[in-house]
Amino acid sequence: MRLLAFLRSRITSPNTMGPIKSHLLSAKKTITFLPENKQWFCGGHRSAAVAAELLRNGKIVAMPTDTIYGLAGLAQNDASVARLYEIKKRDESKPLAICLWDVDDIENWAHVEDLPDGLLQALLPGPTTLVLKRKSSLNPHLNPGVENVGIRIPKYDFIRSVVKMLNQPIALTSANESNAPSSLHPEEFQSLWPELDGVFYEKMNLGTIKESWRRGSTVVDLTVAGQFSILRRGIGYQTTFRVLREHQLTYQKNTKNVAGQGEEDSEDESKAPEEMKARASG
Repeated sequence: MRLLAFLRSRITSPNTMGPIKSHLLSAKKTITFLPENKQWFCGGHRSAAVAAELLRNGKIVAMPTDTIYGLAGLAQNDASVARLYEIKKRDESKPLAICLWDVDDIENWAHVEDLPDGLLQALLPGPTTLVLKRKSSLNPHLNPGVENVGIRIPKYDFIRSVVKMLNQPIALTSANESNAPSSLHPEEFQSLWPELDGVFYEKMNLGTIKESWRRGSTVVDLTVAGQFSILRRGIGYQTTFRVLREHQLTYQKNTKNVAGQGEEDSEDESKAPEEMKARASG
């Protein structure tokens, strides 16, 4: 019985386990002694812990994903959500997506019971945003009045490590002012720096950036059982479309104007954007 009690006492949530707890404690000290430092490299668990600590304190940070740069704040924190809209000058009627660290976490925030077995694991992590029916566990002040939520699990170690340390979703949106081009490097959204509490760099040369990379993730609506529609054709579209069909889902053409996209979707994959660009692991 004593052994069982001891083992139970050692089982903690992911954000407080051994080395991760140490990184988080170190991050607290770093932020305390360097309060004016806003720019960091995505250098592994130490910098991920700094990002997690900033977010936990209600701050807004910019960091890379497997597609474009994003602005992040705690999804369950009303003030953080409001701040994201303020920084982007974004219409509050436009919903924010959430970012999770693992496929198994999706069912805590959205309904997945009608999805084919193995579909989520086949698509994620990856450059795809899945729109699902939200659960009541999600902050009611995040996209109020919207019954669905977009979910991202990027195939990028740094941002997933940050979310794992937090053990809760982050609200995620592109790092640019609304209606401005998306960003692939922090230099491209310098105008937002004064409003941000942290900017996390990856090692990418501005000269290597291709305009085709700015498409962002492919957005898929999975809110109707047995069907899917493409709300935005982005990076990874070809692979995403193929996986959806392989899981016996029926394609429904989308004619909505979603997330500022004025074009209709096309089932013709020859018009799809190139596959996801290779980013270095975070």
